[in-house]
Amino acid sequence: MAQREENGPHGPIGRQLEAKILELLAARAATSTICPSDAARAVGGDDWRPLMEPAREAARRLVDAGQVHITQGGSVVDPATARGPIRIRKAP
Repeated sequence: MAQREENGPHGPIGRQLEAKILELLAARAATSTICPSDAARAVGGDDWRPLMEPAREAARRLVDAGQVHITQGGSVVDPATARGPIRIRKAP
């Protein structure tokens, strides 16, 4: 159980993913987007694939905090109902 909490949304990995998403977005133009896989790769290195869903969860938390938007096809979508590939961009 401690391992799960450690790697859960409020554990070190969740916080690292949130920070990496914000860092990657800060390095891009205001209208640019990133894929959750960009953050997963940056945090997980060669073993990034298991971090895909945690990266999406981190993006949803950042949406709740008003820091980012999740988009599909260039339009902002509700992260609770978004299915399939998503992009992340800075909130204005």
